[in-house]
Amino acid sequence: MTATHSHSDLDCIFCKIIAGKIPSKKVYEDEEIYAFHDIHPWAPVHFLMIPKTHIASLAQVGDVHRGLLGRMMTLAPKLALQEGCNPYPQGGFRVLSNTGDEGGQEVQHLHFHVIGGPRPWLKG
Repeated sequence: MTATHSHSDLDCIFCKIIAGKIPSKKVYEDEEIYAFHDIHPWAPVHFLMIPKTHIASLAQVGDVHRGLLGRMMTLAPKLALQEGCNPYPQGGFRVLSNTGDEGGQEVQHLHFHVIGGPRPWLKG
């Protein structure tokens, strides 16, 4: 594996969160995925879903990641409801992944923001 796809990156803040070296408010965890509340929420519901394997961004995913990404996307609605989003269609949520510098990515570890709840939101 390359550094982009290693199990963890010692300098990555999200890898440190997964390892328990930096505290987080956990939403969900299994063998492949960790979800936790954003420390600067934009909306009443705002948490991050990250793979436990270090992948730098959505630009680095390949066919080998199909199952992982599929699990993350099917888990998002369940966790959104669990965390307080109102049900579809009147309620809902947003799933967002910033990719690269021009896409606004601040942490170089693939992550999905799940954002929802009653408006107005601070951003979005």
